Amino acid sequence: MSGLSLALEQRLVNAWPSFEVELADGWLLRFADGYSKRANSASPILPGARLDAELVDQIATSFSARGIPVCFRLTGIEAEGTGDLLGACGFVDHDPTMALVAPLHEGLTLDPSITLTATPTSRWVIAAAAAVGGDKAAHDTLAKILTRIRQPAAFATLALDGEEAAWGYAVCERGYVGIYDIVVSAELRGLGLGRRLVSGLMSWGRASGATRAYLQMRESNDVAFALYRSLGFEVAYRYRHRIVAGSRKG
Repeated sequence: MSGLSLALEQRLVNAWPSFEVELADGWLLRFADGYSKRANSASPILPGARLDAELVDQIATSFSARGIPVCFRLTGIEAEGTGDLLGACGFVDHDPTMALVAPLHEGLTLDPSITLTATPTSRWVIAAAAAVGGDKAAHDTLAKILTRIRQPAAFATLALDGEEAAWGYAVCERGYVGIYDIVVSAELRGLGLGRRLVSGLMSWGRASGATRAYLQMRESNDVAFALYRSLGFEVAYRYRHRIVAGSRKG
């Protein structure tokens, strides 16, 4: 699955931009003030990308210089044995994640309760960040990431009884639509709003020329996995994060 992994990982870089990047022997280092693992990690971008202890130290130094904990994303593109090497260097598994893919069919429709904008409004960013909460509540940093998107995008807000209730966005690039940051107000979860929102963004993707949708989610989120499976998503590949033992990564 390395071909599909590489195709989706490339699109991820464009759909969730970082503030700085570095290249290191087949590894892409991304930095965004520590906001999310996706934009603050080292990922393989060449099939068979290798690591050795010296390169691990070099990459760790780049992250340390920015005050960001070093994180490696192992997507299956890297050389065999890379996980073992990182383990020997003191890195441990963290937050196993899945990438899912689904075909886009004709029956998809945009729910009339969903409003789409081509760019993230201040209202959307503040509301979405607040709904996520925790270390992702920094709406200023989220805005800096989202305003760097250059591909066609749709930022969705779903209203329930006239009140904003769920948020998410999608990015369309080269036949795929990526679904990102789906969040529902805590007091309104379990009402099917997430399904309506994802379906709406898939519909937008199809209308924008995509034939397949993709997304990434934590393996531990059984509720979300059941939702996505019901919408036709299947596991394309799994990836692991590796962080230094004892460190914490959002």
